[in-house]
Amino acid sequence: MNKVLVVFNYNAGRKQAVIHKKIIHDFLFKRGYKFKFVSIDEFMSNDFDEFDTIIAVGGDGTVNKVAQMVAFTDKTLAIIPTGTANLLAAKLGIPTNLKKNLKILSKENIKKIDALKINDEQCVLRCGFGYDSDIICKTPQSLKNRFGYLAYFIAGIIFALRLTPKEYEITYNGKTTSIKATCIIIGNASNMYRNIISVANKSELDDGLFDVFILKAINPITFFYEFLRIIFGIRTNNARAKYFKARSLSIKNFWTTCHIDGEKTKLKRDIEVRVIPQAIKVISK
Repeated sequence: MNKVLVVFNYNAGRKQAVIHKKIIHDFLFKRGYKFKFVSIDEFMSNDFDEFDTIIAVGGDGTVNKVAQMVAFTDKTLAIIPTGTANLLAAKLGIPTNLKKNLKILSKENIKKIDALKINDEQCVLRCGFGYDSDIICKTPQSLKNRFGYLAYFIAGIIFALRLTPKEYEITYNGKTTSIKATCIIIGNASNMYRNIISVANKSELDDGLFDVFILKAINPITFFYEFLRIIFGIRTNNARAKYFKARSLSIKNFWTTCHIDGEKTKLKRDIEVRVIPQAIKVISK
């Protein structure tokens, strides 16, 4: 780590990035790094070839945008999480405590993690349809500002009371199946609410596979029963849910909207998903 670009989202997590700026500046200055600070908007529209390390200071939206730009390059991603959920940071063992975070950063422990390709879109964390998409795309920013990551939990309860099943035609491992589901999650990292729960068994960022979770529960009672099973680590195939891993998968597109890494996305053709092994260099615990 010699030349460092620090990318800020100044609005993330009740503006924690603003509070951290001076401490990060002093940390880099004392170690003699050449560095520059830019906003996330400046980063997305400027060249960053001269830098070997990109530090993303913000929430998952900021981290994912930076990760997508860093993928398939020789650049290294570092994360200082200041957002609502901080899912990738949590999966990598990176704390929200800045002092502990900078200690990890100084060790420069680099690992390579997978990414997903969803049609023409790149994905670092997960893609979600139905219930999962509703939570991510429709939770009001005002609720997130007030309650932090608990806002997603509150929204999850509200949307669980109005589940809407849809028909999906899915092809994987050479087999095609039709299924009625209220939610489909395709995860590179399948942790939610930081690392409190996961919708996958032994989900890893560097195993060359992605996890698929299909929720078939169609009413609040069966949904909350399955949710409790997930919380207690009982993730087995049953009448309410299906779990499996894959390297590629396709879904017949009977609809257009989902979320990819927390961004509302309209997909205009059938959906093709594949894993891209070890696509991103990242500093981890």
